[in-house]
Amino acid sequence: AKLPDGSPYKGQVWPGWSHFPDFTAEKTRAWWGAQLSAYTDAGIEGFWNDMNEPAAWGQHLPHLIEFDFEGEGSSFKEARNVYGLEMARATLEGAQALLPERRIFNLTRAGFAGIQRYAAVWTGDNTASEEHMMAGQRLVTSLGLSGVAFSGYDIGGFVGEPSPGLYARWMALGAFTPFFRAHSMINSRDAEPWAFGEEVEDVARNYINLRYRLLPYLYSAFYEAATTGMPIARSLAIDWPQDPMVYQQPFDNAYLFGPAILVVPVESHRSLTKIYLPQGEWFDFFEDHRLEGGKTHIVEPTIERMPLFVRAGAVIPMQSTVQSTAESHTGVLHLHLYAGRSDYGTVWYDDDGATHAERRGVYARRTLRHVASEKRLEIGMQEGSYMQAFQRIRLYFHGVAALEIVTQNGKPIAVEQTTFRLVEPISRFDPFMPAVGAAIEVLGLSYVDFALEAGAIVISY
Repeated sequence: AKLPDGSPYKGQVWPGWSHFPDFTAEKTRAWWGAQLSAYTDAGIEGFWNDMNEPAAWGQHLPHLIEFDFEGEGSSFKEARNVYGLEMARATLEGAQALLPERRIFNLTRAGFAGIQRYAAVWTGDNTASEEHMMAGQRLVTSLGLSGVAFSGYDIGGFVGEPSPGLYARWMALGAFTPFFRAHSMINSRDAEPWAFGEEVEDVARNYINLRYRLLPYLYSAFYEAATTGMPIARSLAIDWPQDPMVYQQPFDNAYLFGPAILVVPVESHRSLTKIYLPQGEWFDFFEDHRLEGGKTHIVEPTIERMPLFVRAGAVIPMQSTVQSTAESHTGVLHLHLYAGRSDYGTVWYDDDGATHAERRGVYARRTLRHVASEKRLEIGMQEGSYMQAFQRIRLYFHGVAALEIVTQNGKPIAVEQTTFRLVEPISRFDPFMPAVGAAIEVLGLSYVDFALEAGAIVISY
């Protein structure tokens, strides 16, 4: 990018004095993409585009800087808003050219309409405050309404240092955000969970593990976002546009994570808060208490328990806990059915998660349909040729009295009971003090176990 006299504009950024590639020119994007070989040759498949508003330390870029603008020529006044978009485009297209069979992860701080084609977005340099935690989630749901499904924020705050309570709550909230990352600026307190004490580390571990258990549900939500544009973090106005309560200031932080999990962000210092549940029936995600929708409720958040609810009728696919996507689960798909009066339909999607084999039909897609009035769950026939790692299904019945008879395709199968936990109790760190809190669990939860077959499966209960 050059000044009117033809000299390159220079500004200070992370490396020091820097020139600014003119990403509005095709030849520049091609040059930029070729430079990425130094990283792809080393095995890197993810890229982080920063400072691309564009920004320079301590100064505004002058409006008279000239840009190619796809051969039409223009100034910084017109090119500024698309600069980040075109940098993200150059990065993704360059990496894809070098690694055509791999899925590239691309992250950007700046963008423009259509940025979702090229990159995930994080919301920039926030501060370690309750206000920015709450505002960050509203930004994510707003981005979702604008077509950007894959977004998130710096958990714990980039600038400043969060209290242990704020960090714990932010980690819990971040686990239900499309892009989940803790991050902080140089010369500030570390943002790792163990930097805030053992209790906070336990809370963070619980919610990180819960997110990994929810990967089949979350991956299916990403599939829906990629194919339809439906957000992953969904404003309640999408499903309840005529409900005036979802627009009221006391309740406008709540959102759906995927199609069925309702998340209610609450400041970490609040021990009592009023929430609103939209029309329908809802379950407390942790203990299965049934709550009526279309009305307000008083809840008591704690450091280990953020308000989370599930639509009655929903089916939530989960898996065993893993520590990364490179680690194998147990091969059992855990389906959680929340019995209610409403029918429910969704898609469960799976593929290898790393290549573009799905474009050649190497994927697994099934419909999950719960017919509440007939007490029937229909697991559709698999579409696609992907050989899944799941061999069995364990189906849990939430909100149902102790079951005696369940049939699979008309034949009875054994019903068992178990104690179910989404999060583990906080550790007892001091042997001379009582344990912190009681176990958050569901006792006597009925379940059945059966093989996952390629054909359709009908479960009646």
